Amino acid sequence: MSEMRDILADTVTRLFGDLVTREVLQDAESGIWPEALWNACEENGLTRALVPEERGGAGLSWTDSFVIARAAGYYGAPVPLVETMLGAWLLAEASLEVPEGPLTLAPVRAKDALGFDGSSLSGTAVAMPWGCQAQHAVVLTNGYVVLAAASATAKEDCNIAREPRDTVDFEDAAVIASASTALPNSTLQLYGAMFRAAQLAGGVARALDETVQYAGDRIQFGRPIGKFQAIQQNLAALAGQMASASASAEMAFRAADRGEPRFEAASAKVVTGDAAGAAAATAHQIHGAIGFTYEHILQFTTRRLWSWRAEFGAESQWAEELGRGIAGRGADSFWPDLTARQAGVLP
Repeated sequence: MSEMRDILADTVTRLFGDLVTREVLQDAESGIWPEALWNACEENGLTRALVPEERGGAGLSWTDSFVIARAAGYYGAPVPLVETMLGAWLLAEASLEVPEGPLTLAPVRAKDALGFDGSSLSGTAVAMPWGCQAQHAVVLTNGYVVLAAASATAKEDCNIAREPRDTVDFEDAAVIASASTALPNSTLQLYGAMFRAAQLAGGVARALDETVQYAGDRIQFGRPIGKFQAIQQNLAALAGQMASASASAEMAFRAADRGEPRFEAASAKVVTGDAAGAAAATAHQIHGAIGFTYEHILQFTTRRLWSWRAEFGAESQWAEELGRGIAGRGADSFWPDLTARQAGVLP
């Protein structure tokens, strides 16, 4: 890790460690906006991490931003930080001004069709992160990046982690600014999946840490349960899931710095999604019934793992895309393509 990423890791660890408490998580699930947490994210430049310095941002690389997204996933930060980071990047790419405050994105589901005719938006977006709380929405559709006012007619909803995932009708949304872009509509799904992969990697790491701690503290038959071979084997498997999730997610962000990260982002969403399912199951198996109680911190992590793995495309969707790409290039290209991408020599 570079010196910059070391400093960044220390900063976000202290910030989230201090401000993402059990009380903040519980309050957020009750609809209370974590003002202090959001203000700290803005004051430390995290929301504009990917915006170039000349446009008022931090000018960080994608690889640097992975550190932020993974930490947000580790602590389960109940704010639209990664959505704002991605939305701000899209606006900067289109040479549009980035407004203050939280941003949401649309469409987050590939099947939601939004239209833009140069002056007004049309269509409905489902499962928009913090759609009611965000002041602005960044929409990518029909070759345009559009900054729209948050809709006052948004219908509130949430995922199983009780994070806001609202439905917004854009017929009533005022368009603040727009610009044409060469980015395809699929860019939002792609980079959204990449960010969710980073959050999933962080969540799997948190599940591992919580489970190791519990296995060392829980005494059964006169000794910690972590001393039993069966538990040790499960912990070793969980550590392997954590390592593979973090490595695949970071590889996708490194690929974004090189150019088109579609192969790596798709792979990361598959790997981290599988790891999330296995990690949550193992963590709860070792914790037993107590891990499912609302008073225990573990369920805040595992509910996010179950939710995030389905957002911006589940692993089955991205695995299908990878399969179609491989089949399209032919069997003779499979191994050369795979090894070349691992070495970072393909675009």
